Amino acid sequence: MRFSALNYIPPLVSLILALALTPVVRSFARRKGFVARPKIDRWHKNATATIGGVAIWLTVVCVYLTLIPHTPYGWVIVGASTFLFLVGLIDDLIHIKPYQKLIGQVMGAALVVYYGLALPWTRSLPINMVITIFWLIGITNAVNLLDNMDGLAAGIASIASVFLTVSFIAGGQPAEALMSSVLAAALLGFLVYNSNPATIFMGDCGSMFIGFLLASAALVNVSGGRSRTFVPVLAVPILVLFIPIFDTTFVTILRKLSGRAASQGGRDHTSHRLVALGMSERRAVWLLYGLAGLSGLLAITVRSIKADVSLALIAGFTLGLTLLGVYLAGVKGYDEVEQAVAEGEKPFAFLVDFSYKRRIFEVLLDIVLIMLAYWAAYAVKFGPVSNSPAWRLFLRTLPVLVVVRLAAFLFFGVYRGIWRYTSIDDLMSFAKAVATGSIVSMLIILFKLRFQGFSRAVFLIDALVMLMLLAGSRMTFRLFRQVLPAANGGAGRRVLIYGAGDAGELLLRELVNNRDLRCSPVGFMDDDPMKQGKVIHGFRVFGGNGLLKKVIDQYRVEQVLISTPRLSAERTSEIQRECEAQNIEVKRMSIRIEDLDDTRLPPITRATRNGDL
Repeated sequence: MRFSALNYIPPLVSLILALALTPVVRSFARRKGFVARPKIDRWHKNATATIGGVAIWLTVVCVYLTLIPHTPYGWVIVGASTFLFLVGLIDDLIHIKPYQKLIGQVMGAALVVYYGLALPWTRSLPINMVITIFWLIGITNAVNLLDNMDGLAAGIASIASVFLTVSFIAGGQPAEALMSSVLAAALLGFLVYNSNPATIFMGDCGSMFIGFLLASAALVNVSGGRSRTFVPVLAVPILVLFIPIFDTTFVTILRKLSGRAASQGGRDHTSHRLVALGMSERRAVWLLYGLAGLSGLLAITVRSIKADVSLALIAGFTLGLTLLGVYLAGVKGYDEVEQAVAEGEKPFAFLVDFSYKRRIFEVLLDIVLIMLAYWAAYAVKFGPVSNSPAWRLFLRTLPVLVVVRLAAFLFFGVYRGIWRYTSIDDLMSFAKAVATGSIVSMLIILFKLRFQGFSRAVFLIDALVMLMLLAGSRMTFRLFRQVLPAANGGAGRRVLIYGAGDAGELLLRELVNNRDLRCSPVGFMDDDPMKQGKVIHGFRVFGGNGLLKKVIDQYRVEQVLISTPRLSAERTSEIQRECEAQNIEVKRMSIRIEDLDDTRLPPITRATRNGDL
């Protein structure tokens, strides 16, 4: 069967059917009392209809039975997924025990494996069968856990279905492509009602059906088709479903570190932490949609490029998400009081242990970066990996380079810095460490192998790439702080900083970085006309001299912080009078020198009568 224009009919019918069935199921759920009520460990604030998965299941099954060519594997996937739908529906209606759901998942996975579907990741069939069972159960629960914010699970699953469809078409599997396209269309129809603000949730019946169907379809994608090379077989199913896998791994690790059960519900998922940073729910969900799209594109790309390039791209994407996860691990997904109630212990005590292990993570990260940089240098100079003498020398000398570079990083203090405060001085240390590592490596190779068969250009390319990767990895947290919202997310007092000099810039960084101050800067004001209209870290500098009242009114300023010590007493008094007239609090940044032997030294600046910062 060829994929033609007529094949657009089933997904179109699926979309229309989902749009029609979802409000019917929603009305039924409300009448019968099948609603999800707000809880302390759940995100939604209002009672919302559930069992929306019934509409998705009915849509997919009806379209599959009437409009899609049936294959043996197709019957197995739809049948086993329907069984998981029933298990989830029972849980939605009467709330069965977690182990009972697990038994149902094992039964469904065993059914799929029994009929010959398995991940061909090893040469041992029994091992492949065990891996496949874990895969099916893991992805099913990953999608279930991902259903934690309006539209998130349905949207990510629809994106995964679209890329599975493309992968099926590329692999010459049109019947399976139709099945995944029908699922994608059904999810898009359901998203109309499930997007923020959601009026219906899919429930366990929906998430278990969708997760199991996607996991099973991925098995067909790598078991058949034209692409049988190692990297696509291994990577495509993981990449297509990478965001559910990432979120589940992220939450599981952090919950284990905090002493909580991984299966316990909570508002500590990736999406919740993005909202805690100040993102809107919609923006957080769309950001995860974008990451799902990138991983899907990568899944399609690795089917047609060299294995070593594929592995490098996958490693880079994984490292990027890992760094994002490390950054988000420091963001509180719970309100402190709510978390204390939910956990019965000190909020976020696990972060102490997590940060304690950070250096180990940095070393492991650098080992990967060293290998990537060295591989990139050889790939640029000699082309893709092959059995040539050059690549044999690459494998022979790679351990030397790893050891020497790590020693150089240690010697030059690469591991003494704090990532979010990475500065030009740190970059100079990185450059010295990379240069020293390259020189010492060259000397070792010169004395050991007489530099026979080596290209000196490789070491130059390697050093440049290594410096970019090292500096880039350390700058990621600063990048996240620029791209993602500030930690206070616009909450707290709206503050105007008077003085756009060095002290003002220092004060701005403190306000942005110190969440305990609960301040939200709106910009700067300065009497210097040369600074008017300039921007400091994304915040505009307004002109002074008569514009203070206008800026306070326009930007709803609640507090003015004077950062500059250069204001005359007359000008300071004038600013105070203008602010007091509008009932605006004024404070002055005060830097004090304390605990010195010479107690006669006065403070560098004095606070105004309205108080210190």
